[in-house]
Amino acid sequence: MTTQTLDCIGLKCPQPSLKVTIQAPKMKPGDILEVVANCPTFEKDIREWCSRAKKTLLWVRDEGNNKRVQIKF
Repeated sequence: MTTQTLDCIGLKCPQPSLKVTIQAPKMKPGDILEVVANCPTFEKDIREWCSRAKKTLLWVRDEGNNKRVQIKF
């Protein structure tokens, strides 16, 4: 089980979700993907992505202008 980080700061939605979609096939069961982004709809978009992909959203943190999430695969 590994944790990988994806920096999506400065990308406009839906680009962060698309980056997660591109990274997803590289993840193994039990791996964690930590994503940080600052677009206004990132949290909503990533919640929907997790629901569609049947992945577990472990947590969402506010970090000033950024949101950081962890997704378990």
